[in-house]
Amino acid sequence: MVEQNIYNTRKELDLALADKVSEILQQAIEINGKATMAVSGGATPKGFFKELSTKDINWKKVTITLADERWVEPSSKDSNTRLVYENLIQNRALAANYFNLKQGEELCENTLSALHSLVNDAILPLDVLILGMGEDGHTASLFPCSPQIETALDSHNQNVLLAVKPTTAAHQRITFSFSALSQSNHTFLHICGQSKKEVLNKALNGRDVFKMPIRKFLHANNIMTQVYWAE
Repeated sequence: MVEQNIYNTRKELDLALADKVSEILQQAIEINGKATMAVSGGATPKGFFKELSTKDINWKKVTITLADERWVEPSSKDSNTRLVYENLIQNRALAANYFNLKQGEELCENTLSALHSLVNDAILPLDVLILGMGEDGHTASLFPCSPQIETALDSHNQNVLLAVKPTTAAHQRITFSFSALSQSNHTFLHICGQSKKEVLNKALNGRDVFKMPIRKFLHANNIMTQVYWAE
């Protein structure tokens, strides 16, 4: 299920999404004593991150993680962790907790197993999930080109995290599985530009999730995906 929220400018979108997400996080804190949020990388969310970082909520009780991460050093320009620290964990949000998906040197079964327990205890189910979308319809690191895509999109997959090596993008990745991400209480798809709107329309007009993994979220009867788009 999809609800589309369209804005004239990216600034208006960033402000509206930051207001909505901060409200959800604060409500979760008031009800559960804590809140968790997974965000995505790329250039699109930078403005939203900066707006959200200024919101007056109890950030000490918020844990932020990523929907996926490249297996690179945090100092790398390709690191989503670096992006989050430089744009979101700033201002008032400096008090937030950050759960780093890249723990250890090697992305192997032992690493995934150790993270599985930690994530189940500290992160899931998410209160807020902010997804992005690639031109090929991938989201998080659920790539249509990857050998792991069937497992990654399996709704009954018990593994919350997966190692993924896309053939059309650089770096090995660690990503939450669809089954883990689908547990989020609130799911948002944050996209900008006409080309992404065309990709969205293509995804909405087809059903093959293995060709465009974002369709798994858009067409799920039990997930309300809030699309936030601006030119």
